[in-house]
Amino acid sequence: MWSSRETAGKIQEVLARYVRATDRRDGTAQGALFTDDAIVQIHTRTGPDSYEPFGEPLIGGAGVERAVENLMAPHPEGGSSHHTTTDHIIDIHGDDAHLSAQFVVFSVRASARAADGWPEGAFGVQGTVRPIESGYYETDLRRVDGEWRIAHHSVLMDMPIALPGA
Repeated sequence: MWSSRETAGKIQEVLARYVRATDRRDGTAQGALFTDDAIVQIHTRTGPDSYEPFGEPLIGGAGVERAVENLMAPHPEGGSSHHTTTDHIIDIHGDDAHLSAQFVVFSVRASARAADGWPEGAFGVQGTVRPIESGYYETDLRRVDGEWRIAHHSVLMDMPIALPGA
């Protein structure tokens, strides 16, 4: 039997695997973290404490996998993203849990090294890192066959989202 600290660590690990799979654009790994009947909904901020749903909810791990593989833009050459999560609040009730966490997503762009090397005076890391998204994850998890899986996942974006043609 796990202690509540070990259980909280396992729950937090699910979120860590989720953001890493997002950064790698790995739909298979991300989808595996969800129950078959999970609901995932993105929300955008409309006021200081209010949000509205954005788009249709995704259903189950298969829906998440399809979304990652078909709707997320690939990273450009030399680019990647890096999610960070902080201030995890975890409530556990038997085989159900709720995880609330803040997140920031950074856009990472490596500078290209010229064929003849770095320019004179170049020193240290070459590229840029800038924040591009922030918000909260409100996530309900369920223990299934001894493993924690995401059953309901709300992404509360701090900013609006624009899509081409919408």
